[in-house]
Amino acid sequence: MTGPAFDDGELAGRVARSCALLKAEGLDGLLISVPESIYWLTGLDHWGFFAAHVLVLNADGEMALVCRAMEGITVANQVRNARFYGHADHEELSDHVLRAMADLGLKGGRVGIEKRSLFLTPRHAERIMQGEADWSEGSGLIDDLRLVKSPVEMAYTRKAARAADLGTLAAIEAVRDGASDYEVAAEYHRAAILAESEYPGFGPFFRPTSRLGEEHTTWRGDVFRTGDAVFMETCGAYRKYQAPMGRLVYVGAAPEGVERSVELAVDGMKAICAALKPGAAAGDAYAAWREVAAGAGLADYNRHHCGYLVGIGFPPSWTGGSMVTSLFPGSERKLEVGMVFHAHSWFTNTDVVDYFISNTVMLTETGAEVLTDQTPETLIVKG
Repeated sequence: MTGPAFDDGELAGRVARSCALLKAEGLDGLLISVPESIYWLTGLDHWGFFAAHVLVLNADGEMALVCRAMEGITVANQVRNARFYGHADHEELSDHVLRAMADLGLKGGRVGIEKRSLFLTPRHAERIMQGEADWSEGSGLIDDLRLVKSPVEMAYTRKAARAADLGTLAAIEAVRDGASDYEVAAEYHRAAILAESEYPGFGPFFRPTSRLGEEHTTWRGDVFRTGDAVFMETCGAYRKYQAPMGRLVYVGAAPEGVERSVELAVDGMKAICAALKPGAAAGDAYAAWREVAAGAGLADYNRHHCGYLVGIGFPPSWTGGSMVTSLFPGSERKLEVGMVFHAHSWFTNTDVVDYFISNTVMLTETGAEVLTDQTPETLIVKG
């Protein structure tokens, strides 16, 4: 697909929902700097988000996009529903934001600002908030709207999941005694990209047993040997919709007792998916997974969560913004049809042999649907 990711009707519906939320919150406007939310509202898709962008939205649905002037051609080609305010690199972003606010009738109004955004530096925020407005915390407002996917977003997620599966299968085939993580990563990228994947929000992650506990490190030249376990946490992306998944692959031979761990991981994934129901609480999924662990004698084994919501993702993360919205113990967040999760069933650094699986799971009217279903969850030994 080379045209716009979203048609005018899709974007207009999102803007209308955002305006309704502003009015419910008593806000005249909102300054949006999370790249995923700017994309969701305007369709702006580029790597220029490394420099601060601010989308000014008023409660009537008018929008202005403030960013570097050099992005003007990209904005003109991609954005159809917001005025462009470009600043030179020697100019202050804040001056242009305040001018856009005035033009949209927000001077002196009650305006939200996303204080949790990774992409709005304290300098920018402080200078903007010197402007004339009744400032309010606006973090998470648009992020929450993005959690429930429309039919087109669900279709994009399915394409991303297919690419993740095909890439992961290719990476598994590259595992053997003497293979390097460069080879495995290269095969993943080749297959995933040919399956129409874009760059993911971060990763993918490939590492050996010796670095299993390093949550966010990836390939660096390690060579796999018989008896190693290769950690794979991968992700496909289509139109910026992320589909992460993970598998643990043993090289040459698997340790004694691993079958029990595999059974635990599979049972845990089934329990998570069974608990992901419309109207249920997010914490129910963790409780279901935890019950599997406790039933296997791992009464003291706990994790910070058993998954998190995903959707649009720009670097540096596939979690979809500045925060992780997770399936953590006791979470009361209501689950809704259209939510998408990276569900984890991990049993590592426990009294049983290491094993884990993770999948992209979509919540539908009939319950949880595993989208990354082409890669085996059962024991994988290669090489």
